[in-house]
Amino acid sequence: MAGALVVVPTFNEIDNIEKLVRNIFSLERKFHVLVVDDNSPDLTGLKIKELQEEFPGQLFLEERKGKLGLGTAYIHGFKWALERDYDYVFEMDADFSHNPNDLLRLYNACDKQGADVAIGSRYVKGVNVVNWPMSRVLLSWGASKYVRFITGMPIHDTTAGFICYKRKVLEQINLNKIRFVGYAFQIEMKFKAHLKKFNIVEVPVIFTDRTKGESKMSSGIISEAIFGVISMKWKSLFNKKDI
Repeated sequence: MAGALVVVPTFNEIDNIEKLVRNIFSLERKFHVLVVDDNSPDLTGLKIKELQEEFPGQLFLEERKGKLGLGTAYIHGFKWALERDYDYVFEMDADFSHNPNDLLRLYNACDKQGADVAIGSRYVKGVNVVNWPMSRVLLSWGASKYVRFITGMPIHDTTAGFICYKRKVLEQINLNKIRFVGYAFQIEMKFKAHLKKFNIVEVPVIFTDRTKGESKMSSGIISEAIFGVISMKWKSLFNKKDI
């Protein structure tokens, strides 16, 4: 079995998923892909089932009954990976905002350069975002600065969702205690890895906004990320069992 699994949550990604899967499987290193689909009305899950016939033993599908949130999809994928023989587990969006070629760079950061967590970072070297309006760039960049200030994490892109985790990181974080379900999930996972003193590195990447499908961003997701951080930091000072 391959040592690297890419977890891709989907909800209505029929326009992107086949191209993404083929891109990942064309890389020089062998990756497996697990799609966690939240009962997409556009039949994303059915497309994956068709592709599984072409990529047996490489492409996997976990179907859930409804739209349950990004964080729970990744937790589902992490637990699935830990039940199997994977040494490296990746988070990746389905919409090509993350370049599949950069999977190799994140993998090498962990496998060859000693990182426990490798983050595909938009902000470690300036601002590397394409096709976002300035208002959204400022919101995302400002949110990462805010989270860094509140939590004390030495991370420039605290909300990034393109990540490689070594197996031991996911084994030592209590996944059942992760409380956020939206994009704040990304902050919480990094924060708990930071509290566990894992070696976290940022690999500069270029983030390109989706050209097909609809964004899942909402005001509720942003509020969770901004206002939940103080609560998360406060609880970490008094309840070490939640880490």
